[in-house]
Amino acid sequence: MLHTLSRLWWVLALRGMCALLIGVGAFVVPAATLAALVLAFGAYALVEGCLLLATSFGSHTPSHDRWPLVLQGLLGVAVGVLTLIHPAVTALGLLLYIAAWLLAQGVLQIVVAVRLREELAGEWWLILGGIASVLLAGWLLWGPEAGVLAVLWWIGAWAIVWGIALILAALRVRNWGRSGSARAFA
Repeated sequence: MLHTLSRLWWVLALRGMCALLIGVGAFVVPAATLAALVLAFGAYALVEGCLLLATSFGSHTPSHDRWPLVLQGLLGVAVGVLTLIHPAVTALGLLLYIAAWLLAQGVLQIVVAVRLREELAGEWWLILGGIASVLLAGWLLWGPEAGVLAVLWWIGAWAIVWGIALILAALRVRNWGRSGSARAFA
């Protein structure tokens, strides 16, 4: 898996940049309509899902390590398409929808990070991103009646943490690919 990720490190970086843009946007333009949030989330989930599928199938050698990336990719595509087809979803429905997606993405990201643990130093950034996703999902599921602005800020904070984690992971796997080292910057 690490060899594939090192060849396609830019995909991780692109995912991170997309997440950062959404995170910053949540703080800079908090008065954006719920419809805009729905469309932005749908587009992000769809693009991230496609990028994950591209990453998982970017290697010509079959690998049992691909399944978490394939599941993440399929989940992102499905959630993105459903969100874009049904943008009139209610605020509560959107929160539950996002929470379910965050929970699954977070758990699967932790699985990916654990699988990379022996091949890549600094995998804790990926674990941190996965934990942030799971925690935000739990918060949304526990208190979905929270105000839209508060939820938007939490989603923005999550997207910033997630984006930074993905960009740092991209730099690490790129360096691993260039050096061929089993432990990229230990």
